[in-house]
Amino acid sequence: MALPRHVDDAADRLHEAFARIEAARAGPSTPESLREWLSALTDYAQALMDLHEFTNESVHEKLHMLAGLLNLKGFPGEPIRDLESEPPRPPGS
Repeated sequence: MALPRHVDDAADRLHEAFARIEAARAGPSTPESLREWLSALTDYAQALMDLHEFTNESVHEKLHMLAGLLNLKGFPGEPIRDLESEPPRPPGS
């Protein structure tokens, strides 16, 4: 399955789990409704984790595409600093 499809699937599962959580909360507080609430909450957390993972993977793929377009061999070892805090350098320096 393609990455965008994984993201869509995780988002769908997130919405379905949220609807189940709301339905369980709206009903009377019984052991069965608490079990359903906990199950829906678990499914929600799993879908949220998957969505986060797939989104990060998508960003990672886009960074590699950009690196290829810029003919970079790899990414810098250090985080990029805030360039606005440094004075502009003259060309060629």
